[in-house]
Formats: sequence, structure tokens, C-alpha cells
Amino acid sequence: MTLTQLKTQVRAGAIDTVLVAFPDPFGRLVGKRFRAEHFIESVAAHGTHGCNYLLTVNLEMDPLNGFRVANWEAGFGDFAFRPDLSTLRALPWQPGSALVICDYVRPDGALVAEAPRSVLRGQLERLDQAGWACRCATELEFYLFNQTYHNAFASGYRDLVPASDYRIDYHLLQPTRDEPLMRALRNGMTAAGVPVESSKGEWSRGQHEINFTCAAPLEMADRHTLFKQGVKEIAEQHGKAVSFMAKYAPSEAGNSCHIHLSLWQGGQNRFVEERGARQTARAARSSTRGTRKVERGDSAQAASRHLPCAVGSRLFRSFLGGLMKYSPELAYCYAPTINSYKRYQPGSWAPTRMAWATDNRTVGFRVVGEGDSFRLENRMPGADANPYLALAAMLAAGMAGVREQLDCGEEYRGNAYVDLQLPRLPASLRDATDLFERSELARAAFGEAVVEFYVHHARLELQAFADAVTDWEKQRYFERI
Repeated sequence: MTLTQLKTQVRAGAIDTVLVAFPDPFGRLVGKRFRAEHFIESVAAHGTHGCNYLLTVNLEMDPLNGFRVANWEAGFGDFAFRPDLSTLRALPWQPGSALVICDYVRPDGALVAEAPRSVLRGQLERLDQAGWACRCATELEFYLFNQTYHNAFASGYRDLVPASDYRIDYHLLQPTRDEPLMRALRNGMTAAGVPVESSKGEWSRGQHEINFTCAAPLEMADRHTLFKQGVKEIAEQHGKAVSFMAKYAPSEAGNSCHIHLSLWQGGQNRFVEERGARQTARAARSSTRGTRKVERGDSAQAASRHLPCAVGSRLFRSFLGGLMKYSPELAYCYAPTINSYKRYQPGSWAPTRMAWATDNRTVGFRVVGEGDSFRLENRMPGADANPYLALAAMLAAGMAGVREQLDCGEEYRGNAYVDLQLPRLPASLRDATDLFERSELARAAFGEAVVEFYVHHARLELQAFADAVTDWEKQRYFERI
């Protein structure tokens, strides 16, 4: 809604509260609630303030040491919440409430570089300077449980009861039992300016997927973040809980966040191959069809592993080439937690190796769609990814590929899970953090301060996990060691 529309709603008594929020390093919305009249009279134009320790806490809200952006030595002062009024919207599931998403700014008005929204804004400015626009959409998976968050917490997250008794991928029967909640999600989110295309049962017990309509990257990241907040609140209202953990149980599939993306210019999808180039490529493929022979000892899979192709425009191939080259060193932006890397298992529907292919779900980059819907799908991020950082990483890597005139190479054919010749994704948060810290591209694209900030967050999380005594350790060692 516009500010004028908000004023009308306030005068009519329909809205009395405005949530003023910004996305923190974990992708959570944090902020304050204001009386709507005060928001209109003051906050809309001048913003508000919040302690800058919000950038340097862990998930438990403990202030952490060693950050430059905010610390005890500097007294943990304030940064400002500057409302982005284009994000102003009513929240149908919170009676009488609206929400606005803010940029986090310093006292002099400059963006706080380390804030996730600032990181993405930086890449969008570069994209705009290069003359391109981006359209993207995220797909989010989550688990639905027949317990409230409080009951799950009180039980130590043991004996969780998924909303279905069996796997429900594309099922219509079992998801009907969850339809009161899912219908509330689809309709409530769409009414809140987060347009939902569809929902469906996913592969595992109690797992669901939501698909959003495409948008520009900043708008999509905002929608994604609001959705994660809203779905938890709506689930609570229905006596249930959802989890966006990348991997909540060893025996179940992980929660993904597939990101679909294409570049546009002049109202056209520039990932689409031009007609002349397409005809030339088709002729070249025809001339090679049937000429390859399988040498003695080759398997059928080996024979079909890499076939000549010319998928997409040169821009597409360079952009994808950048993703292929740089995604391992930017993997932290796709997989930011200890738990993220437990999702990368063979046969799990999450990728384990670097490859691309047309409509192949064993690879990291899947090419889908035709005409204006032609796009690439990044299957690496989990549902725990911060969407601002994930999209920033994709744009940074892809545009590096364009600048360097890279090519994505030949399309992969086969089962990438079992192909040991393909390079692996980082196997742990430690590996990904080391790569991110050494990445020249990350430092050039995001800045030294941003890289150091997120590396320090990751190192502190690794240390916290190393210090923890887990249930696995107790079960294994308590009696028998």
C-alpha cells in the first residue's frame, strides 16, 4: 500500500499498528511496533533507531565480540531504520497491522555495508550500471509439524510429529488435511503483497513447497523474508509449527530454496538465444548427431556424459560460466549454517557436485523454461539461506562470468551424484568459510568489511558448535566409553 492508503486505513480504524523491521544477518526480521499515527507523523519520513548490536548477535541474541561494525569498545550505539515505503503492506494475519521493511543506515545516512539488504543493493547497482535488469523467484520448502513451537521447544525438539504419515510429493489427499493452513498461507501472503503461485506436498513426510511469482531481486528477497516470518506466525495460529532447517532429520530430505533467475534488457529476456544463433547451433548439432562412437570399455553413461550443445544466448552462457566458476567460493551465501551442509547428500534432491544441465535434478544448476520463461535454477541454497546474500552472490558470480567472457561448457548428461570426476561443493561450513575468506571475487564485489564480517560470524558459529555437547555424543559415549 502507499502511505496515502495507509493514512486512509488508519483514519477508518482498520490499521492501528505498523511493524518497522530490517533483515538481520540470519535473514530474520527484527524491529519495533509503532502506533500507526506516530509512524505516519514521524517514522515514515525520519525513520527510527535501534541498537547496532543487532548485527553482531547470534541466534540466541548474545552480543558477540570481535566485530568492527559494532562492539562493546564503541559502546554499541544506534544505527537508523530508514523505511523503504515501497515495501509498506498490510498483514492480514495480524489484525490491524501493517509492516514496512527498512534499510539499516549509519548516522550520516550511509547504508551499513554489512547489512544483508545493503549487500544486495550493491550488486543491483552494478547490474544497473551494466544496463541489465533481473527477474527472479525463490521456491521455499518447509516441514509442517502437529505441535506448537512452545511444545516442540519444551520437548527438546524430540518426538516431533510431521503433519503427514508418509511421503506426499505431488499428493492431493494428504495435503487436503493441511489445507486450512495452506489456504490461509496462499491467500494471506498474496493479500500482503507476497504473490503465491502454488503450494504442493513435497517429497518427505510433512514437507510442503511454496512457489512465488517472479519479481526484481530486492523485492523478491523482501517477499521471501516476510513469508518466512508470516508462515511461522500463521502456523502458530493453527496450533502447528514449521521448520526451515536445511536438514531436520537424517532420514528425511532437506529443505531447499531453489532460485530461478534471468537477465532482461529492453523488455526482453536476454538469456534466450537469438533466432539466427539458434538455427546455427541446431545445424551444428545435427551434423554431429550419430558421429560419436562408444569406445570399448566405455559405459553408456560415459558416452552421454558431455554432449555438444548450444543452450541459451552468449550472455546466458557467460553468466552461467561465472556461477560454475565462483559458486564454490561463494557457497557460504547459499549455505550459512552448520546444518546446511548435511543437506548435500547423494540422492537427496540437493546437489553435491558442480554441473549444469537442462531439466536434470541431480546437478547444481538446472536450465528450465522456454521463451521469456527461459531461466536458470540454482539448486544449491537451502531454506536456511539469507535470500539477500544468496541473490547477491548469484549476481556477483554471474556478472563476473560476463566480464571475463566465460563459457559454461558442455551440458552434463547423466546422474551427477555418482560422477566422481565432477568437482564437489564445499562439504562443511568450515570449508565454505575458508573459501569465502580467500575469495578475491567476494572482496571485490562485496568489500573487505563485508567479507570479514560474515567470516567472523561463521567462525563464531563453528566455535559454538565445537563447544556444544550434543545428544549424539551422550547416546554414544555416556555408558559405553
